Amino acid sequence: MKIVKITALAAFLGLSLGTANAADIEKGKALSGQCAACHGAEGISHSPMWPNLAGQKAAYLEKQLKDFRGDVRKDPMMSMMAKPLSDEDIANLAAYFSSL
Repeated sequence: MKIVKITALAAFLGLSLGTANAADIEKGKALSGQCAACHGAEGISHSPMWPNLAGQKAAYLEKQLKDFRGDVRKDPMMSMMAKPLSDEDIANLAAYFSSL
């Protein structure tokens, strides 16, 4: 009986956490306007100086943005852009660009 309760609780918590952390592509799209100047409106850069974001894995994009925000990666422009982003903003941007 105890195992059934623990399993049910774990399933409930896993489902709840997954829903709470789900990224919103539309919110990411709304936030992506600032990115377009360098990375292109659809995440395809017009210059070899800046990487394409379209189609990158969301986890990779999230890590890069968090690293810029936390000054783990150093780039004055990207750090400035990433500093005000919340974890939710970053997840939404990553979801949007990975969906392209």
